[in-house]
Formats: sequence, structure tokens, C-alpha cells
Amino acid sequence: MGGGNFGLALASVLGRKGVPTTLLVRSADVASQLNTSHRHPRYMSDIDLPQSVVATSDPASALSDATYVVHAVPVQFSRDFLANVRDHLPPNAPVVSASKGIETSSLGFMKDILEECLGTDRSYAFLSGPSFAREICEGVATAVVIASDDTELAEDLADLMSSDTFRAFTSKDVVGIEVGGAVKNVIALAAGMCEGLGLGTNAMSGLVTRGCGEMRRLGIALGARPSTIAGLSGVGDTFGTCFGPLSRNRSFGYRLGKGESVDDILSSMTEVAEGVDTSKALVKFITEKTRGYRLDLKYPIIFGVANILEGNLTPREGLEGLMNMPLRNESYQ
Repeated sequence: MGGGNFGLALASVLGRKGVPTTLLVRSADVASQLNTSHRHPRYMSDIDLPQSVVATSDPASALSDATYVVHAVPVQFSRDFLANVRDHLPPNAPVVSASKGIETSSLGFMKDILEECLGTDRSYAFLSGPSFAREICEGVATAVVIASDDTELAEDLADLMSSDTFRAFTSKDVVGIEVGGAVKNVIALAAGMCEGLGLGTNAMSGLVTRGCGEMRRLGIALGARPSTIAGLSGVGDTFGTCFGPLSRNRSFGYRLGKGESVDDILSSMTEVAEGVDTSKALVKFITEKTRGYRLDLKYPIIFGVANILEGNLTPREGLEGLMNMPLRNESYQ
């Protein structure tokens, strides 16, 4: 479900293994072009999809006989999308989500949204890790992790998706996977700003490392395992998103650092930079759902990015503020 870059990438992963795969896209014209040319007219239009991948804009046709359902719709659009397709989902078909972030209206992670929209009777899994869609489609070596409360489902999905170039590991730490997937996009915005301001490698490395500390702090507060935050879905995905040239969030931050406005950047983008909405939702989530005094001192990068996006600080003011934080033990909790 979802015909954006990552939906195309996961369809390619399955299609290359000969798994019959149906892409559910919004437009009948796009579906027709995909079925005719095996290329998407808008996203990665130079990439050929495997012959075993077909497309449709009809939810009933796409979902009625599905064995597994892959959800690759951006978090902020997921609730409405799921409401429109839930009547077509087979009752026992498990859903694997590749969407990352926090819903701004409910402050829920994807697990919360899926259970609220589709019920708690089916199994869910969550895929994350350093995985740029284009590199997946090009067959570049990629490693991800699939987390689920249902261990058997995670193992089945790992077997189904893994190949010589795409390796899927498993985990039971759904909270850790979701926290890492949300926070890394916010850190990438900050890293992009740092680069856009021309602050150098020392500053960038320090910023990303401290950002991973905030990710770990939040994950532990919510019950995640530190090893998950240190793994593919946490630190691994953060490195890719902060330093990789294909990162939308890093590019957004870079343009902010160069002086462009949030509105101008948003109006020029054809894809979603999840970190923009997630940063604001994270501040509200942390404020409402975690305990502590001066939470802005515990999560200065997350709070700082939100302030910059809301126009309360310039990127330079925000990053200079980080350099004037109180001195303390590095592993302060």
C-alpha cells in the first residue's frame, strides 16, 4: 500500500524474488503506466520494476486475497488511508509497516494508528533501518530489521524478503524500532542545517552523536532496549539519514541552513520529509508523556529543531544555543 519511493523499493525486493506483488496506488493512470512500462512516471522513473509486480488503484482488487500487506504510506496520511481500505483487508492478513514518525494529531506511533484503524486481532510488524529506496531498487547491499510482538511473523517476513542484497534481521522491540525511526529524521534535519551553515565535520559528528543520545534517552523512557537504539533501526538509520546524499530530511535541513524558508522548501518538494511534522509532534509527546524537569535540557536537539521550524530561532541561533548548553557528564540522563 503506497506507490511512493519506498513502496516501489519494497515491491522490487519482493518482485525480484518472484513473489506476486500488487502495488496499490492512488491514480488509475499511474497504475496503467506501471503495468505497461514497469516504471513509475514520477518516482524513480528510470528504475524498472520486476515483471511480477503489478499495480492497481482499486483497493478491493489489490487486497482481497493478500497474504501479507505492506504499508508504505507516510505517517501523517496513514489514518485516512487506512480508513478507506480497511473493509477490503482480509481479516487475518498481517500488516508490516515501513512508515516512520509520530502522528501530529494523536501523538501515536504507527503501532497505535494501525491498531486503532484495523483492530488488535491481526498481527503487525515494523520494518526499519538504513535503507534508501533508490539503493534498494538498484540492488545495493542493504540491511534492515523487522520488529513484531509476533516472533513467528517477523521470522516469516525476514525469510520472505531477504536475498543476497537485502538482509532482514528480526527483533521483538517494537518501541525501540519506532522511536529510532521517528527521532532519526529530526536529527537529520539538524545535521543538514549544520552542513548548510558550513560548520564542519567536527560539529556535524558531535551533533549526530548527541542526537543519538537523545534518541536513546527517549527510547529507554518508553521501555525500548538500548541495544535496539544502537542497532540498525536507531544509530544505523541515523547515520544513513544524516550523512547520505539521498536523504530528504537532511536536504531539507541543508536548505534551511542556507537561508531558505520552511514554506518555500515545502512548496518545492514532491515527497514528504517526515522529520518536519515529527519534530513538532515529538516535543509535544515528550512534554505530555515523559517525566522530568527542564526537558529542553534533556532533549535540546529535538526541541531546538522544532523551535527553528516554528520560526522561533534561526538555524544559526539554534546550533549556537547547543554549544552553550550547561557542561555536564556526557551520559547525563
